Amino acid sequence: MTTVYPFNFHVGPLNVTGYGIMLMVGFLVGGWLMDRDLRERGLHPEYAADMTVAAVIGGVLGAKLWFVAATGELSSLFSRGGLVWYGGFLGGVAVVLLNGGRLKVPMRWTMEITAPALAAAYALGRIGCFLVGDDYGVPSSLPWAVQFPQGIPPTTAGNLARDFHVAIPAGVSPETVLAVHPTQLYETLAMVGVFMVLWRLRGHRHGTGWLFGIYLMLAGTERFLVEFIRAKEDRLFGGVSLAQLTALAIVLTGAVVTARFKNAGAAAPGPYLSRPQA
Repeated sequence: MTTVYPFNFHVGPLNVTGYGIMLMVGFLVGGWLMDRDLRERGLHPEYAADMTVAAVIGGVLGAKLWFVAATGELSSLFSRGGLVWYGGFLGGVAVVLLNGGRLKVPMRWTMEITAPALAAAYALGRIGCFLVGDDYGVPSSLPWAVQFPQGIPPTTAGNLARDFHVAIPAGVSPETVLAVHPTQLYETLAMVGVFMVLWRLRGHRHGTGWLFGIYLMLAGTERFLVEFIRAKEDRLFGGVSLAQLTALAIVLTGAVVTARFKNAGAAAPGPYLSRPQA
């Protein structure tokens, strides 16, 4: 059993958190992977920077708006917290595709290039969640279970019972800090595996955009499974969470995309992507 305290430090008036650092690292690594992929394909690598900037803008905005829609807390728009991954994913995808349309890049190429990078960036982002004690699991007695005494919220018996409706054994004080599943690290390991699969599949012979469908199915399945041991407050019928329903929709969308582009052939990259490398 391990105890983890939030990783943060101050640079003058600026509070730097582990989540903020890993979020930045995730975007940078994702951009680097897309740049490398474009170069290996002989396509214009500057599109990687275009997509990264669009993903940052759309991702943060989408994550904030999803949180506000779910909680009604308008003040979170101007706070450091209040970010929901599904909102960030949908917002990021929307702005990246809009920017690609502005540059007249075929949507299928944008989908193809972003698939492995999305998996890698998500894996890194989950490390950030671990470093600040957010998005953890239900109580566990496994050797690698983790206590977050200053988590978001702290993993006390009282918080787990009140905020996540976790059944706490009789006699346990509400102030007792419990060990929980480090689901953030489970997701990191799973998505590193997804990234490795997608990176190896880049040479597939299916239609352009097929790889994005595979990403959606694998990422949605991973999220659906990990939700069973997440500490969540949005359980619906049968204990299924809202995130699991969203994950199933993503898996279904991935299946449709995969089937649609399996035999669609290669898409022309268009004039922007066809520009010679500097």
